[in-house]
Amino acid sequence: MAVMSIGKTEPQQRPLTVDDLARMPDDGRRYELIDGRLDVSPAPVRWHTRIEGRLQYHLVGLAPEGLEVLPGPGINFNADRTHHRIPDLAVAQEDNGESPYLTSPPLLAVEVVSPESVFRDHHTKKREYAEFGIESYWIISPYTDKPGIVELRLDQGSYREVGQAFGEEVFETDLPFPVKLVPRWLVENGPWKRHIGGE
Repeated sequence: MAVMSIGKTEPQQRPLTVDDLARMPDDGRRYELIDGRLDVSPAPVRWHTRIEGRLQYHLVGLAPEGLEVLPGPGINFNADRTHHRIPDLAVAQEDNGESPYLTSPPLLAVEVVSPESVFRDHHTKKREYAEFGIESYWIISPYTDKPGIVELRLDQGSYREVGQAFGEEVFETDLPFPVKLVPRWLVENGPWKRHIGGE
């Protein structure tokens, strides 16, 4: 079994698979695999889960029939199940039928940046999600003074930035369905349900 380190991968004697993840401790940490190596992240803090919860609430209210918003779905990137990622949120077809993990690209993956995940979210996962074929990727920066969201879309095998919004600005997109979102209300106290969509 691998030696576990937060935010780092450690070598082990054989490639790990998702079967090995089932034996990891239920300690709130996020256990992912990169080509058979364990990648462990600490349990998310309150502001991180606040953003995930509010974004999920907002997207569920906008999603058309046939699409579902999934919190932290596991995704197997290859047939030998040695590359496994868990985006903070994803949008997928409701009739996908894959279980217990997705094995085909969701329509959208979302990552909320944590201090230890800056490089992973902006570079490593960006490359991996593009190579896997996830059409849309959102990166949310949760800084309380000016939270922001950047939208990347797949273009000939790599991502290009197509939109961004910060603070009070309204983020708008049409993928995976029409969405308006004010980043400020992902983090700020107050009547966020009334204002998160920009009304």
